[in-house]
Amino acid sequence: MLPDADDLPELLLDLAVPHEDINELVALRRTVAGDPGLLRLLAECAEEVLRDPDEPGRTPDLDARLASVPAALEHTFAVFVFLAVLPHTRARHRERGIPSEISRRTLADLGRQLAVHRRRHGRAGVQSWRWLAHHFRGELYQLGRLQFERARLGQRSSAAMRAAGLHATPGTPCLNLHIPDFHGPLTPSACDRSLELARQFFTAHFPQERPVAAMCHSWLLDAQLKRYLAARSNIVRFQERFRVVREETEPADTEPVQFVFGDPDLPVAELPRRTTVERAVGDHLRAGGHWYIGHGWFPLHEWFRSPDGAHSTDGAHSTAGSRSMDGSRSMDGSRSGPISSNE
Repeated sequence: MLPDADDLPELLLDLAVPHEDINELVALRRTVAGDPGLLRLLAECAEEVLRDPDEPGRTPDLDARLASVPAALEHTFAVFVFLAVLPHTRARHRERGIPSEISRRTLADLGRQLAVHRRRHGRAGVQSWRWLAHHFRGELYQLGRLQFERARLGQRSSAAMRAAGLHATPGTPCLNLHIPDFHGPLTPSACDRSLELARQFFTAHFPQERPVAAMCHSWLLDAQLKRYLAARSNIVRFQERFRVVREETEPADTEPVQFVFGDPDLPVAELPRRTTVERAVGDHLRAGGHWYIGHGWFPLHEWFRSPDGAHSTDGAHSTAGSRSMDGSRSMDGSRSGPISSNE
């Protein structure tokens, strides 16, 4: 269930866990391993994460179980759940022929989540176990600058694509695109490279799914950013890749505050103005404006060709499923993109 105590530090480093968290996690391993009740709970949680592996998008039901752990493990028990799941995740990756480097970089999001938690709360902990469940279930992959999650279209997304002349129906496979933090500027060249890596990856390792479009749900797609950023800025050029699915009406002001400044609860009046993006986010809010999640897509059907060499224009060949992509939000906001220096 758990890695040997002597092996744990190196394993945590492989998962990009911050150095300052490693000693604490190694010490807490003794607490978990020495308590039969906690080991049973760990086994139940691991089994729940791995259940129904052919249903991408299923969020494991762990809330009640994680709520029962002792206070000393409240923020870190999920780390041990994912450590218990890790051998199974790696085995599934090998079965798909997924290269070890892609596996390593994908699962290193565990360390990123610990870094986000420490930045916000000043202590070890997992920022969002729900988000990481997609990685350890084999649904989401880090491919260069961007992350790609296997998904299916919902009603509104498929309707928007049909209006644009693309054959798409609810349930058609797509990819949900996420922009992780702590990963450098969102340059056009980095995005182009990620998309090419994704084309190669999904045609090689999930050939039956044939996603018809890439979807993105992010505050970085809020068109209001064009009022503040240069036309050739990375964010504006990223926006220009997408067609609009729908306009959001519910404000999401804490989204840019969280991912630009690191804490969604910072007083708006005190937000720094050190960079272009920081000034854009803070000045807009101080002027009484709101920020919104943008919902965008672009076609991927030309990634795939039929046996006679013609382009495929539908994704009806897939048998894999996922949650609807009609605006559902990532649990950690990784769709929200780079920190303020990466405009």
